[in-house]
Amino acid sequence: MFIEVLQAKIHNVRLTQTELNYTGSITIDENLIDAAGMLPNQKVMIVNNNNGERFETYIIKGERNTGIIGLNGAAARKGQVGDELIIMTFTYLTPEEAKTHQPNNLFPDRNNRLV
Repeated sequence: MFIEVLQAKIHNVRLTQTELNYTGSITIDENLIDAAGMLPNQKVMIVNNNNGERFETYIIKGERNTGIIGLNGAAARKGQVGDELIIMTFTYLTPEEAKTHQPNNLFPDRNNRLV
């Protein structure tokens, strides 16, 4: 048996752009993707702290060192520039593995940079 647990979280990043006319996804600065141990095209759950929206999409690699966090396609309707987001990935582990698992939690600064 497997259970789904938090793999990684990028906590309270600021939304820097929205692009409605796009095929979908969230663009994330490559530094944040790497530091969190996330991968391009990986499914993520997004929580918007400003409006309470919760939704799923997938990661697109953004330019490194830009601090970009962008909602694209239909997801662009789920937030406004400046909103604070939490970006999470999950993994499946056995209950025994889950007992010692530690998710990778990032807490970037107000400009979406690693501190």
